[in-house]
Amino acid sequence: MKIIQRDIDKKKIKELVRDFPVTAILGPRQSGKTTMAKSFNADHYFDLENPRDMSRLENPQLALEGLKGLIVIDELQRMPELFPLMRYLVDTVSDQRYLILGSASRDLIRQGSETLAGRIAYFHLLGFRIHDIASEQINNLWLKGGLPPSFTAGTDRKSLQWREQYIAAFLERDIPQLGINISSRTLHRFWTMLAHYHGQILRYSELSRSFGISDMTARKYADILEGTFMIRMLQPWYTNVGKRIVKRPKIYLRDSGLFHSLMNIEDMNQLTAHPKLGASWEGFALDCVCRAVDKREEAFYFFSTHTGAELDLFWQDSGKNWGVEFKYGDAPRMTKSMRNVVDDLGLTRLWIIYPGDRAYELDPKVSVIPLAQITPHWKYDM
Repeated sequence: MKIIQRDIDKKKIKELVRDFPVTAILGPRQSGKTTMAKSFNADHYFDLENPRDMSRLENPQLALEGLKGLIVIDELQRMPELFPLMRYLVDTVSDQRYLILGSASRDLIRQGSETLAGRIAYFHLLGFRIHDIASEQINNLWLKGGLPPSFTAGTDRKSLQWREQYIAAFLERDIPQLGINISSRTLHRFWTMLAHYHGQILRYSELSRSFGISDMTARKYADILEGTFMIRMLQPWYTNVGKRIVKRPKIYLRDSGLFHSLMNIEDMNQLTAHPKLGASWEGFALDCVCRAVDKREEAFYFFSTHTGAELDLFWQDSGKNWGVEFKYGDAPRMTKSMRNVVDDLGLTRLWIIYPGDRAYELDPKVSVIPLAQITPHWKYDM
């Protein structure tokens, strides 16, 4: 199988490894963390899913303190007790750096941040970017998702089979290993139900009634899926515009391929005929743009009023406000809602991202841009 180069991610990780004694690569299972780490040709490598490497770390201080250079520890969530030792070692042992890998973000970030404050940097490695592939493969990436084994599968059917097995393994193996005691069947049903809310405002009360659980339990399940990179909770932007603002989060499944699996969508013909076509495109394109803008997850919002003014994606930078709408159509046009959000939010520019091949202006502050023309480090101050 041909290895797809991930130059953007590798460059960012290389900079962090250079600048911090400990760098953590976090991301969902099978997102390519191990392949990426091995590309750095580390001096020492420990895989905590390998019994031999686990036995080597039975006395971790003896195993690690004599080592020099770059040390990779894969699946670190299996031995979180290494964090205090790493703090001691990076403070006392010269010429020693760590690259640690893990699938469970929230707990690793909390433990690492508490123990290694000022010494650790985090990088989220998700699926392939649109910039990792040829532009003619974007629809293939949309359908199959960015997880490498799914995208590189020879056929749509093989890709779907891999994703079905991935979902089963995630629920039956990974979730219990995180210490979460929820039946795989229950969480699969909940995850599938969330897929039907993809691209919508999430109302926990409505979700909990439909599933027959309490609001608190629904939030707990959603937190599990968010903390393991399976869903994105996009928060609403609060601003004093004198209007009734929607204050609940919007939910997206992070990987379009997993979303399509949960919706039983097997190929492009089924996708283009599916009622969730627009929502699927919105979630996929939104993820592409967020990764191109390259800001922290907490920096992105959506905006919606009860009177109908909406903006799919909003962020601030350089003292200015920026916005994006996602439209699956041939030739997006200016709408009243667009004019309202430009005025309400004081947008410097609003872009309409669509799957076409021609960029054009709708207004001095509103442009239509093909998704394929979004650059890896999007310069949006134009």
